[in-house]
Amino acid sequence: MMLGTLLSYLDRQILALLSPTILKETHLSAQAFTETISAFSYAYMAATLIWGPVLDRIGLRLGMLISLSIWMAASASHAFVSTFLGFATARAVLGLGEGSMFPGGFRTAMDSLPVDKQARGIALAYSGSSVGSIIAPFIFIPIALAVGWRPAFLVTPALALIWLLIWRFTVNPDNFLHKSVPGRLKFPSFLERRFWSLVASYALGAFPVGAISYLSALYLSRSFGMTQKELGYVLWIPPAGLEAGYFFWGWVSDRFAPSHPRPRWLFLLMSALCLPLATITWYRSAPIAIALLAFTLFASGGLVVVTLRTGALAYPPNQKSMAAGIASSSFSAGVALLLPICGKFFDGHQYGEAFAMVAALPLLGTLLWLVLGKAEAA
Repeated sequence: MMLGTLLSYLDRQILALLSPTILKETHLSAQAFTETISAFSYAYMAATLIWGPVLDRIGLRLGMLISLSIWMAASASHAFVSTFLGFATARAVLGLGEGSMFPGGFRTAMDSLPVDKQARGIALAYSGSSVGSIIAPFIFIPIALAVGWRPAFLVTPALALIWLLIWRFTVNPDNFLHKSVPGRLKFPSFLERRFWSLVASYALGAFPVGAISYLSALYLSRSFGMTQKELGYVLWIPPAGLEAGYFFWGWVSDRFAPSHPRPRWLFLLMSALCLPLATITWYRSAPIAIALLAFTLFASGGLVVVTLRTGALAYPPNQKSMAAGIASSSFSAGVALLLPICGKFFDGHQYGEAFAMVAALPLLGTLLWLVLGKAEAA
């Protein structure tokens, strides 16, 4: 499952990494660029809510075969579009296919590991996202510099085809991890406090992951004049912080709160560590800016793992994929709604305002999580 999340983030990173070149050639604005990402996020938001229960019902093996086939076709289509509508459509279909990746990875970790290792298992399953972000600059920027940005979009479908064949012919359908769950499809209830508690904590706590992943290249190129080639040398650093955050905070959670349903101190600590990002424009130094981006992803990566595991404890064992689908869907909704605001700030060169918003949202999510938890306990 780590390979699945790796492929999904490789494809997400192509557009972000090559955005300075793509925007220059297609004449798209930063706001239009973020709106194409919103198209992906809206589709992904709906897809994860559907794929979670579907995976619980039909099993990982068949579900992943279907979703990855859709994802491959959408990924390749990016090489043949040039307009806002073309990119938005391609991203939307990509989101529909990608919706199974994170629910599937979460269910695998929760089904196969004991309680005191589950947070690190989630970190391992989701680490494909940060590993993909780390290696993406070294794959796609040289390709774009050598033959143009369009062929770069054909790399991930080719890799996905290989993974699809491996998945199809090596996964044992009788393995308990991949069995279907009998009964009707079960979808989340929007009237439950546990639903909104998970939505608030995950969507806002993980938002820096989306914002920094999509906007780092634009910020560094516009504020420090870094070329597309120079970006290839440094854009692996912020996702390396995310990778470290997944495993460090997963270990902290497993060590100090293995079965605690509401580790308040841990939520407050991780969200507070995101706040220094608001000072990024105070420094006219690219290394300091990159360090702040990496540190924020380190903290937000912890929120990804801990909020998901904590939120899932409120749901029964046979709804693990659904809980992960709720979290992924809420993250996509947050990115879809809030990232265009950052894009508008970027078009106006108001980078400080954009990053201040990104820095504050995890703390807001934690406060909402605390309030909803108290109301539920009452």
